[in-house]
Amino acid sequence: MRLILDPEICQGHARCFSDYPHLFDGDDIGHGQLKVIGEVPTELIDDARRAAQGCPERAISLSE
Repeated sequence: MRLILDPEICQGHARCFSDYPHLFDGDDIGHGQLKVIGEVPTELIDDARRAAQGCPERAISLSE
């Protein structure tokens, strides 16, 4: 499973990197950036799902 973050949709709410700093980082203007490139480790999949569900703009998604 892979995390996808669409920078065109992200509005900089900062929930992803505030709640899941092990998966996301923030850029200079508060937009999310992925820390996990490629396959999400098994032990982080639940957090990745919660991050996708918690994004107000739905900028985060998962692909299998």
